[in-house]
Amino acid sequence: MMIFLRYESFREYLKQFPVTAALIAVNILVFIIDLLSGHTLLDKGLFYSHPEYNPYGMSEPWRYITAVFLHQGFEHLFFNMIAILIFAPPLERMLGHVRYGVFFIASGMAGFLLSGIVEPITGGVGASGGIYGLYGAYFYLAIMKKALDPASRKTVYMILIIGLIMSVLIPGIGFWGHIGGLFAGFLFAYGYDWYLMKKR
Repeated sequence: MMIFLRYESFREYLKQFPVTAALIAVNILVFIIDLLSGHTLLDKGLFYSHPEYNPYGMSEPWRYITAVFLHQGFEHLFFNMIAILIFAPPLERMLGHVRYGVFFIASGMAGFLLSGIVEPITGGVGASGGIYGLYGAYFYLAIMKKALDPASRKTVYMILIIGLIMSVLIPGIGFWGHIGGLFAGFLFAYGYDWYLMKKR
């Protein structure tokens, strides 16, 4: 059975995946508030890196977190929330609520960090780094553990190929943020797997 197909009712989804539901709700709420405020939150919370004023974003480190919950427009928000809605639940079930929440935010932060390192003058917002962290974890499970069913593996490979091609071809998409999240998700999955094996 493909793990990304969702059969839960709305109430069951909220009960089984509270962190995923909370991430979606907070992103939507922040977007609405930002829209009503004339993008005040976007101005104050976006991630940016400048070698003189804010090298690697380290002078204002809160931006690594706030930027994860900000989006440039409805289309940006919509596609990111759909990705979280579909792809996040299996990982929340695997990791547990708290670990999954930390994993998602850390992957998003890693995406911004790599962006700042590769492109010293850059900026960005969005949950894409966290989402690519999910893909990185599934990629690890697919190629290293053979833990996904064939249909789910094909879905992961297809999403990664299409996503990375679009990241290169479409202007304005944070390619390095996606790569950073993907790499972080893969490493986190490897580290957690190593931890579980050491406990046995």
